[in-house]
Amino acid sequence: MALTTGPLKFLGFRRSLLTLSRHFLVKFKHCVPADSFKDVKCRDEDCDDFLPWLENKAGMEISSVLSIGTSKYGRSLFASKNIQAGDCLLKVPFDVQISPDNLLPEIKSLIGEEVGHTAKLAVVVLLEQRKGQDSEWAPYISRLPKPGDMHSTIFWSEDELEMIRQSPVFQETVDQRAQIRKNYLAVKPALDHFPEIFEHVRFDDFRYACGLVSSRAWGSLKGLSLIPFADFLNHDGTSQSVVLTDEDRQISEVVADRNYIPGDEGPKDGGNHSTVTGHKGQVLIRYGKFPNSALLLDFGFTVSSNIYDQVWIQVDIPYHDHLRELKLDLLHSYWLRMIKDASFSSAGGSFLIKKVKSSRGKGKGIPQSLRAFARVMSCASSQELRDVAVEASQNDGRLARHPLINQRKELQAHHILLSLFDELIEKYDMSIKSLHALKSATNSSAFMLRRQMAWDLLRGEVDVLRSASAWLKNYCFSCQQQSLIL
Repeated sequence: MALTTGPLKFLGFRRSLLTLSRHFLVKFKHCVPADSFKDVKCRDEDCDDFLPWLENKAGMEISSVLSIGTSKYGRSLFASKNIQAGDCLLKVPFDVQISPDNLLPEIKSLIGEEVGHTAKLAVVVLLEQRKGQDSEWAPYISRLPKPGDMHSTIFWSEDELEMIRQSPVFQETVDQRAQIRKNYLAVKPALDHFPEIFEHVRFDDFRYACGLVSSRAWGSLKGLSLIPFADFLNHDGTSQSVVLTDEDRQISEVVADRNYIPGDEGPKDGGNHSTVTGHKGQVLIRYGKFPNSALLLDFGFTVSSNIYDQVWIQVDIPYHDHLRELKLDLLHSYWLRMIKDASFSSAGGSFLIKKVKSSRGKGKGIPQSLRAFARVMSCASSQELRDVAVEASQNDGRLARHPLINQRKELQAHHILLSLFDELIEKYDMSIKSLHALKSATNSSAFMLRRQMAWDLLRGEVDVLRSASAWLKNYCFSCQQQSLIL
């Protein structure tokens, strides 16, 4: 089995997919949170013919234990029989999955190599949509979410985006929109060659198709694949069930991580189950250990009190700092090796902050890379920079290997960080406070939903910052006490 993880969020860039073993996938799909399941109906009459159609197309049984139902959040999969942990929930062969390989050769030949898998698969979706009932995938394509049901931030209005300006997701959204437009301009000449099919396709249509792909497609050895039926599964961040793909048997499958009992009630506690003997209703899997920033941008939903929340912060060396060039040189010379929680540019650094579980010195605290940056920032003379460089060379070249010998400088460095975090917390608090009074012209259900998503996002990120601030206050107090002893 091969494991690939989704791209982690940066300020304006992403990491590429990381292959860890052979046949195991983490899912990329639009869905809604599993933290409320009121008004559940365990049958979707509109989909009564969907599974028989797919099984007929596949020439094999897809699932004997799941049925398609609806809730207030849309289509979902429910247990139709008792399910035991370890049971196979569904199997979908590769030949009924839609990938960029389904792109017509005459269209594919006109699309440059700079166009990625998402854009190519989006063109496939557009083509099948334009065919209507003549499409061999019509029963699937016709049941994809409509534009009004898409809530990824790439679909938000400018006024709605203002609600999350404080979050790095704001800039991520701007960057993603720009990339979608760039891809649209790259594929448009190819589309223009087939006016009988794509004559009325505009940017908004392409963005909608890209949104469907980025929120519903699964990473695969083919790049991306849409997997009918499997993409009705909802997300539970604590579930151990994921999508497995077997290259030898040419199928994707899901194995239950817990027991399920047929019924019309689903879990009501956000899917956070520590001890589970059986659940009624909706069958859940984990898309990944994603923070709300990733869930909102890629999938269009948030989870209240998301245990995986995190936030990227930007720290720059001021241009008016007369030691700026020396500090940059030092950071370049002694910067940590490629690390997952930071990136470094000519101006400053971006650092990934996760929730600190304890302010009393337990746990990992804030990133070592950020503390190293602060130690360089605190230097007020070239001699102090040389002293830091000497300490770095004595500690296998890593600036954050140990606290600075000079306790006063160590305290000063962490006070710089504490001021930074407290300033960010104040800005987040102001943004969150403004959400309570914010109203739109219509106060539509879509706006109200997106406002709640913005609240979940900002609240989760500020909680992370508060935990880091508490850790810093405790560390600064300890440094101060140590200085007094010395």
